[in-house]
Amino acid sequence: MVKHQPLQYYEPQLCLSCLTGIYGCRWKRYQRSHDDTTKWEILWFMILTFTFLLTLTWFYFWWEVHNDYNEFNWFLYNRTGQWSDWSIPILVSTAAGFTYITALLILALCHIAVGQQLNLHWLHKGFLAIILTATVIAMMSIEQMWDEEWEVLLISFQATAPFLHIGALAAITLLSWIIAGQFARSEKAIFQVCLILAYLAVVIALYLVPMTISSPCIMEKDLLGPKPSVIGHRGAPMLAPENTLMSFKKALEQRTSGLQADVTVSYDGIPFIMHDDTLRRTTNIEQVFPELSSHLSAMFNWTDLERLNAGEWFINNDPFWTVSSLSPVDVTEAGNQSVCKLTDLLSLVKENNASVLLRIHHLPAGHPQYETYINITVSTILQSGLPQERVIWLSDHERPFVQQLAPDFQQASNIKRDPKFMKDRDITFINLRYTEVNQEDIREYRSQNLTLNTYTVNEPWLFSVLWCAGVESVTSDASHILSKVPFPVWLLPPDAYSLIWITSDIISFTVIIGVFILQK
Repeated sequence: MVKHQPLQYYEPQLCLSCLTGIYGCRWKRYQRSHDDTTKWEILWFMILTFTFLLTLTWFYFWWEVHNDYNEFNWFLYNRTGQWSDWSIPILVSTAAGFTYITALLILALCHIAVGQQLNLHWLHKGFLAIILTATVIAMMSIEQMWDEEWEVLLISFQATAPFLHIGALAAITLLSWIIAGQFARSEKAIFQVCLILAYLAVVIALYLVPMTISSPCIMEKDLLGPKPSVIGHRGAPMLAPENTLMSFKKALEQRTSGLQADVTVSYDGIPFIMHDDTLRRTTNIEQVFPELSSHLSAMFNWTDLERLNAGEWFINNDPFWTVSSLSPVDVTEAGNQSVCKLTDLLSLVKENNASVLLRIHHLPAGHPQYETYINITVSTILQSGLPQERVIWLSDHERPFVQQLAPDFQQASNIKRDPKFMKDRDITFINLRYTEVNQEDIREYRSQNLTLNTYTVNEPWLFSVLWCAGVESVTSDASHILSKVPFPVWLLPPDAYSLIWITSDIISFTVIIGVFILQK
């Protein structure tokens, strides 16, 4: 009688099959291997890790510069002449790439944890190379075109560093399971020593990182100054077309302390509100006067400017992705806005007992009002009956002449200068981009009784950092958002922050020691 040997039974390992299948397309049991990973695959793992760190940095950067998306789009508009919103597509593609790379890295670490040989599929390698190349190109492009925006990273750390530190601690603590496993399985003493020293160096560095963290929001609550006042940047451009009467009304409805506007003088001597040098972006000039669409806005008579629609572009382009949140009545009103006269703006400011921050555009040399446009603008303001002290004059051109005509105007500068220089010229208001100032500047300006206004501040986290730092006012596109911020997003006393820091380090260290003991 012949005896048959029972077939050998292999227990199904679904999780392991999915792990090796997704990472290296090795779905069958016989395709898996516990052999040492080849040097080529180790190189790809290092490329994957580097790409993860790079995409993490890029994703964090692009998320944090959400405050300046409109500025980025306007910058591209000046380069291309066409308005397109590239900010959201960039964010979505960055998030997708980062998620994909993160998933691959987690799979690779899981391979290492269970002792499986790394074997990244060629398709993943291709996508990895594409994402790495695209990220490098994107970062280099920002460096060339918008290099000052990198300073936002340093400012954002003032709001996020304490929380990023805890996140990094959690990640490095979880990684201890893999490190301890590799340490226990390795038979090479040199590898064990190098591995443990490298890991300890990273851990200790993370434990000590809070010593380098400096945030104005780490302070005692009773030292917090008053909430910065908000100036509507071209009105409320998220709720209505910028620099229109509707936009200014919407901003004042949010209890802003003042309005910022850009003044140009028409060919026939009428001051009106317009930010751009041309009318292409914010009016329907290409439909009404197509042959004149590239002409400077100052070269048009007021009778022609009155014929233009200054609101349809807002509905069509939706520059802040906010049109869908408006009521049907507001959408209709926004679509019927016209170019705003300076006199209309001044009347509105006077009625609401607000202030106005005016930036005066220079006129081209061939303009009929080239020699008199400053006089025309100041005279228009004085004739409106608006109290002089409510006018913030942001122009160096013919400043002594303006001071002679209107001695009670608040003289302002948008250039970072020595406080003594400004006080000698009766400049009491400084208007700077938020990346240009630090806490030392703020303290110095306050000590010299100079009012500091920063622009353009739209995000609550940035508003909170500037509030904690002592900034007195901000210019914002999002007055409807900042008006609802009753307190900084977070505020920690130094003792409480130190307690959180030390407690997190102790918990992390305890868990790491426990993991190494268990792995032994």
